[in-house]
Amino acid sequence: MSATFARFGNDLHAGRRIIPLVTRRRTWYLLSVIGIVLLAGLAVLRGPNLGIEFTGGSEFQVAGVADTEQTSARDVVREHLPDREPKITVLGQDTVRVQTEQLDSTETAALAQDLAAAYSVSPEAISTSYIGPVWSGDVTQKMLRGVVVFLVLVAGMMALYFRDLKASLAAMGALVHDMLVTAGIYLVVGFEITPGTVIGFLTVMGYSLYDTIVVFDKVRENIDGLTRQRRSTFADQVQLAANQTLVRSINTSVVALLPIGSILAIGAFLLGAGTLKDISLALFIGIIAGTYSSIFLAPGFLVDLRRREPEIAAHTEQVLRERRGEDATPAPGRRRARTTAEETPEDESEPATADAEEDAEDDLPVEDHDTEPEADGATAPAARSERHQPRRSSRRRRTTPKRGHR
Repeated sequence: MSATFARFGNDLHAGRRIIPLVTRRRTWYLLSVIGIVLLAGLAVLRGPNLGIEFTGGSEFQVAGVADTEQTSARDVVREHLPDREPKITVLGQDTVRVQTEQLDSTETAALAQDLAAAYSVSPEAISTSYIGPVWSGDVTQKMLRGVVVFLVLVAGMMALYFRDLKASLAAMGALVHDMLVTAGIYLVVGFEITPGTVIGFLTVMGYSLYDTIVVFDKVRENIDGLTRQRRSTFADQVQLAANQTLVRSINTSVVALLPIGSILAIGAFLLGAGTLKDISLALFIGIIAGTYSSIFLAPGFLVDLRRREPEIAAHTEQVLRERRGEDATPAPGRRRARTTAEETPEDESEPATADAEEDAEDDLPVEDHDTEPEADGATAPAARSERHQPRRSSRRRRTTPKRGHR
């Protein structure tokens, strides 16, 4: 298995096998658009599950409960806040977390007392916290500002590194795709959006850009001296670079996903909701989306952004013209003999090799006016066959030596 995969990677790197990653880029675009639209529709129907850090409110954690059923907590909160639905989650094996709207100190103490009675624990087993709207608004504002600053700095860095703004724009397009897919799946799953989620998103941005930079760096290496050859176009070299880095991207992603998947399983099933769960889900989805975009989308974006540049467009046209004329090109060292004076202008002379002269003589009939016929019987058939032979041009008779004089 590993030997087969290694051989597959060697074939891709050497160009013996090519996966049409760029040739069929419209297909990958369509699949990505369909996926994003579906995720957006499902996310709108479900709605975001914002954590208390972004909405503000009061939080109660009841630890050491014998039964983590949520009905008791919901009934207690509805007695205090009949018009509000609490957000109740289970943390680990014996902790229940209850989040409500903002409560003052008196209401907080009363609700904590009732929760302790409902779950048959001491009041000291309940921890309370309060997050005001100012703090939550400040967290949201700083999160958005951090994302914008990150994107601007990374875009500028990539433009300087590749000395090409279009390469930076292609990488940013792939990054936007990754963020939309990650956010869409996160919202559809229904995990709570917390500061840990934001940390995971920022990490996904870094990983996605890293994988794309690896592909684009190989592209830069392949297109060095592109216009000095006529074998492959710019799109061909970009596709070759994507194939050469395909196995590397897959291996890197698998190695990264194994520990993140373990953390996600521990956070989701063993420890319950928490920071580990929020970060690991964003990372898990983002790495898969980043690997897909760096292989299937970013190279296509780069080709579409640069294929209309005058130098690249002219070179591509030259390569395609030569490819279209490959079947009509004579074999090396051999030329077709010209049979009329119009095909070879009088004012032009073309040197002929010995092979070309012999081919011309073999293909064309020979007229020998200096040889007398030996007998009448032989003359008639020769005359008849002569009448069926094409006429030789005067120029050919002057330039082609006769068989009798060779």
